[in-house]
Amino acid sequence: MTRKLFVTTALPYANAAFHIGHMMEYIQADIWVRYQRMQRDGGQERQVHFVCADDTHGTPIMIAAEKEGITPQEFVAKIAAGRPQYLDGFHIAFDNWYSTDSPENVALSQGIYRQLRDAGLIVTKTVDRFYDPVKGMFLADRNIKGECPTCHAKDQYGDNCEVCGAAYQPTELINPFSVFTGSTPILKPSEQYFFKLSDPRCFTFLKEWLNTPGRLQPEMVNKVSEWLGEAGEKLADWDISRDAPYFGIPIPDAPGKFFYVWLDAPVGYLASLKNYFDKNGLDFDAFLKDPDAEQVHFIGKDIVSFHLLFWPAMLNFSGHPIIDKLKVAVHGHLTVNNEKMSKSRGTGISPLRYLELGMNPEWLRYYLAFKLNAKVEDLDFNGDDFVARVNSDLIGKYVNIASRCAGFIAKKFDGKLASELSDNAKAWIAKALTVDGAERQVSIGAAFEAREYGRALREIMEIADVTNQFVDENKPWLLAKDETKVAELHEVCTVALILFRQLTIMLSPVLPQVAARVAEFLGDAGHTWLDTQGEAAYNSMLGRSIGAYSHLMQRVDAKMIENLFERPGVATPAPNPASDAAPEPAAAAESVDAAPAGALAAPAAADAIEELAPEISIDDFAKIDLRVARIVNCEHVEGAGKLLRLTLDVGEGRHRNVFSGIKSAFKPEDLIGKMTVMVANLAPRKMKFGISEGMVLCASSADEKANPGLYLLDPMPGATPGMRIR
Repeated sequence: MTRKLFVTTALPYANAAFHIGHMMEYIQADIWVRYQRMQRDGGQERQVHFVCADDTHGTPIMIAAEKEGITPQEFVAKIAAGRPQYLDGFHIAFDNWYSTDSPENVALSQGIYRQLRDAGLIVTKTVDRFYDPVKGMFLADRNIKGECPTCHAKDQYGDNCEVCGAAYQPTELINPFSVFTGSTPILKPSEQYFFKLSDPRCFTFLKEWLNTPGRLQPEMVNKVSEWLGEAGEKLADWDISRDAPYFGIPIPDAPGKFFYVWLDAPVGYLASLKNYFDKNGLDFDAFLKDPDAEQVHFIGKDIVSFHLLFWPAMLNFSGHPIIDKLKVAVHGHLTVNNEKMSKSRGTGISPLRYLELGMNPEWLRYYLAFKLNAKVEDLDFNGDDFVARVNSDLIGKYVNIASRCAGFIAKKFDGKLASELSDNAKAWIAKALTVDGAERQVSIGAAFEAREYGRALREIMEIADVTNQFVDENKPWLLAKDETKVAELHEVCTVALILFRQLTIMLSPVLPQVAARVAEFLGDAGHTWLDTQGEAAYNSMLGRSIGAYSHLMQRVDAKMIENLFERPGVATPAPNPASDAAPEPAAAAESVDAAPAGALAAPAAADAIEELAPEISIDDFAKIDLRVARIVNCEHVEGAGKLLRLTLDVGEGRHRNVFSGIKSAFKPEDLIGKMTVMVANLAPRKMKFGISEGMVLCASSADEKANPGLYLLDPMPGATPGMRIR
């Protein structure tokens, strides 16, 4: 039996470029696909079809196109044109990238709707829907925000909560507002079309489907089962229609009505597959009915309500047989230094910037893979950890093997490996590739299959450790100096390169470009997973002539990480017409890592006042956003002799972390609760101890040694956090 796979990822909404979260999901899926393509079933390669598409419909895209004065189709075409640079840049090899605004998606979506209607699962109801009185249009769920009715998280969309995952109707939001105008929407009656998810048939099906072993992670089974209730009492009918004007697919026999984007978006997976099959002369319908065919879908935890409730029910009751073998791999979010990514805080990572900086895409593929597992856990990107992990594993352990040994094969043996190995050499190979008599490649392959990439890579690096131990103990650089040790040198370098090849094959799903270069260097036509198992896996290398070795990968420069984090834009507010005065010269800003002044002392004498800086315009001054801040907490920084860590309230609904070199002048407990002034729009700075999100202002004399006084600016009583200094 040949396994036939239909692999998909969540469709990105076509209103913006890819962000690093997209890359994480696509890399995760791409690694799994590449591993599957290395397998053989009964001597035959597995059939793997890896497709995705842009999610192109909905009001936000219609509004965005309207603002640019172009059609929605032209707008999404612009977005789509920018996709390849990301996908190609990170070696993500989809077989087909398509669009939900396509003839195939129209036909499939309308066909599914008709089958659901014929099954008695479509009903119409006149309901009150939110209407923006300023914009003059009905609002889609994602055009409304408010407080989640379940967990009370703020700023949540009108269809489901991105914090707790609950699904609800937009009318259930607390304090709703229009995302277009900020106005409070009003309710107006409208006839709408609903999918009867409340039908007992849906509960019966979903209960059985969710609890099918291997369908999805146990924690997600438990989570979604809570949404079902004991007997389906928590399942509500789903509004699948939207009123004109709307950019979407028309509902058959319903003039002026369109499918809600979340109905046709998942159908886009099938539409992309059909488009791919049609282009390649394959039978789409036959594939869906093939008992050996299955779909594996990678999605984030924030959209599981659509993919684990509505989508399976739609597929089942419209007669799509692929539903029986649909598996869903849910993953967590990507954070940066354990914080949610945010451009305003300098913790956003642009994939395009990563590539523009010349950073190797396979560094990121490896780092993300090392942290990924099959659980629904958030994955954190930490710059210091990234540098250490890549440099240690990929450079220090993996690439180091070839760079230490390949040159000797070229110089001493005309590029030809040894034709036979001693028992001792074979014992080292066995030591590297087996544990307790079992081949490591089997457990590594099982880990890749189960999406336990971190476990697979840790075990691969254990093979690299043994290989480097072998090289260290045999010291080929010393053997090369002894003419009596030529045969031993030949064998040592041959064993090292045999194991290097094995490592490369096992790493190839993660490092496809490096693997291709190594295959060329070692004279391999291609690899399957079988090439990692048994003595035949390395016997084919004996006596082989190999090519010249060239550098495979450089170390990560820590400065690249400093430049990677996106810097927030600097606002340029209008000058305050009430005052054209320049700031007082004594209010000198103090750098977060500048040497602090000495202990508190008397005010500086007049002759100690620093010379005035060059003249600036009012426009220059207006670019600096000075705000009143309350010091909520202050503490010493372990390992830092000059810094204090300040936790500041700047009146923006969150706290900021700022490092300041004032430790010698102030005791932390004396600053807690005090007010001060900070530069609020300074780009966040990555420091050894964390990210500093601004700068507090201090005054000091010109000669800090002679007059070591340091004075933290203190607003007059009555000033509150967030007030702007003008």
